[in-house]
Amino acid sequence: MPETIVLVEDVRKEYRTGSEPLKVLRGVDLVMHAGDFVSLIGPSGSGKSTLLNLIAGLDRPTSGWITIGGSLISEMDEATVARWRSAHIGFIFQFYHLVPVLTAYENVELPLLLFNMSASQRRRQVLTALELVGLSHRLTHRPGHLSGGEQQRVGIARALVTDPALIVADEPTGDLDGHTSEEILDLLQAVHENLGKTILLVTHDPRAAIRAERLVHMDSGRLHEGTDTTLEEAFPGWARHGS
Repeated sequence: MPETIVLVEDVRKEYRTGSEPLKVLRGVDLVMHAGDFVSLIGPSGSGKSTLLNLIAGLDRPTSGWITIGGSLISEMDEATVARWRSAHIGFIFQFYHLVPVLTAYENVELPLLLFNMSASQRRRQVLTALELVGLSHRLTHRPGHLSGGEQQRVGIARALVTDPALIVADEPTGDLDGHTSEEILDLLQAVHENLGKTILLVTHDPRAAIRAERLVHMDSGRLHEGTDTTLEEAFPGWARHGS
C-alpha cells in the first residue's frame, strides 16, 4: 500500500462575519497517497481554495485533523507549521509570485536559503530544477524578461527545488493562453510521471482537470469523488472530446 501523504478527517472551517458563522467547509474527508495526482474542482465559493490553504498549512481548521506526510499539521503552532511548510510543500501559483528584481536562478534558490546548505549544494539543486523545466538557458533573466509560460516554469522549478512531499498548484494555467497552458500541463504531468511527485491541483479549467488521475468535486463545502457526470456539472456545456 503506498504511503499516505494527505489525510484530511472531518475538517470544518468557519469564519465569523457578524453574529452568524460562515460555514465554508462542512466535514471534509480526503486521502491522497504517494504519487497521486488529484484535481480539485468546483464552482467559485465552494471551498476549494480554503481546503488547499489548510492542506498547505497556510490556515488552520475550525475542527478536524489534517495530517501531511505523517505530520499532524492541524495541531502545530504557527512557527512550527511555517518551518514544516518550507520543507514539505511546493507551491505553484496562478500569478507566479516571482520576485521581480531577482533572476530565474535566484527565485528558484530562495526556498533553499532557509536550510543549512552550502552554496554549492544550493547551486546543484537549483540547476537541476531549472533543467527539469527546460530553462537552463534563462538562469540570469529576471521575470520581466520572461514570457508568462517561462515565468510559470520558474515557479514550478521553485516548487520542486526542495524535493517536497506534496506539490499544491492553485490555478497554474489561469493566466496563460491555451497553447502555453497545454505546455505547462504537459510539464506537470511529466513531473508526476517521471519524478513520482504527489500533486493537488485546484482548477477551473476542464482541460487541466482531466490531466489528473483522480477528480474530486467540491460543492457547498463538501467533497465528492469525480466522474464524467461530475465534470459536466462542474463545467456546464463542456464535453471531454469537445474543442
